[in-house]
Amino acid sequence: MPRAKKISESELLCKVIVEGMQENKAKEIVVLDLRDLSMAVCDYFVICSGDSNTQVEGICNSVTRFTRKNLKEKPWHIEGKNNSEWVLLDYISVVAHIFYKDVRHFYQIEDLWSDAKRKFIPNLD
Repeated sequence: MPRAKKISESELLCKVIVEGMQENKAKEIVVLDLRDLSMAVCDYFVICSGDSNTQVEGICNSVTRFTRKNLKEKPWHIEGKNNSEWVLLDYISVVAHIFYKDVRHFYQIEDLWSDAKRKFIPNLD
């Protein structure tokens, strides 16, 4: 009988971050697995887009609320919340990037980490 694979704390945090993003209808959610990269700053990046600055702020608040409620975790650092074009939520092992869609296409952060394994999360409509 095969044993169930144990989920790591980082993987669980990713899952809850994605749920928080989906709660506020984030688009183009991608999870980058950075664990096998030598220059990685954390285990995972979770990246998504919002259609407006208001939605970006809402997604940020939703992720923060979901992680606090489900895992008793809060971000170690938050960057970019003042203008809500690119908000970074740093949970040490997982970093969530919440972009206004045009800003995401400008920076193309996924291309900077092109060697990472990617998991695309379907949009919820």
